[in-house]
Amino acid sequence: MLPLKDNIPSQTRPVITYVILAVNVMVFLYEISLGRALVDFITKYGAIPYYIFHPVGFSSYATLFSSMFMHGNFMHIFGNMLFLWIFADNVEDRLGHFKFIFFYLICGIAGALLHAITAPTSTVPMIGASGAISGVLGAYIILYPKARILSLIFFGFFIRVLYLPAVVFLGIWFAYQFLFGVSTLAARGGGVAYFAHIGGFIAGMLIALPFRKKKRRVEYEIF
Repeated sequence: MLPLKDNIPSQTRPVITYVILAVNVMVFLYEISLGRALVDFITKYGAIPYYIFHPVGFSSYATLFSSMFMHGNFMHIFGNMLFLWIFADNVEDRLGHFKFIFFYLICGIAGALLHAITAPTSTVPMIGASGAISGVLGAYIILYPKARILSLIFFGFFIRVLYLPAVVFLGIWFAYQFLFGVSTLAARGGGVAYFAHIGGFIAGMLIALPFRKKKRRVEYEIF
């Protein structure tokens, strides 16, 4: 199930969303250029759960930020940027540009920390914007639950395109993350950090709660 677009137009230009998307793409292009050195790059700047709890210096904490802008392959960055493109503009619209920066970073950190808590001895680097973007999805379901998402849905060999309420689309998405996250608790090695998605999503919901009320437009006369 993939989102194609929503039916909520932005009232402002989502400049921060554009910047975040551009930074992610530029970092990914740089990763591609590294060749064999990519492994060392990921090890250095990816968030490693063990070193978050046993830091070797400030750099261990800095990876909570740097890991948000790194991706493992084309499908990884494509999926994340697709969700960012569709959902982030409206969240930035409601929160405002400046607050959205901190919102995005906080959600990313929350996702990384929950993943680290569920795998505290892991030395496998975690990379990707999924935790932060999951926060965007969590905020979206709070702020725009009645929005409609044009969705590409796969039923085996059959493909359908239809509109789903945001609460249904994102509810299914979260249920998927939760079920697979629980099923992989005992797993070791690389894979999808589902609990980073869960942590970011919950953080996004909580932060968005005070912004649920729509901004009132001030009416005035010129004289």
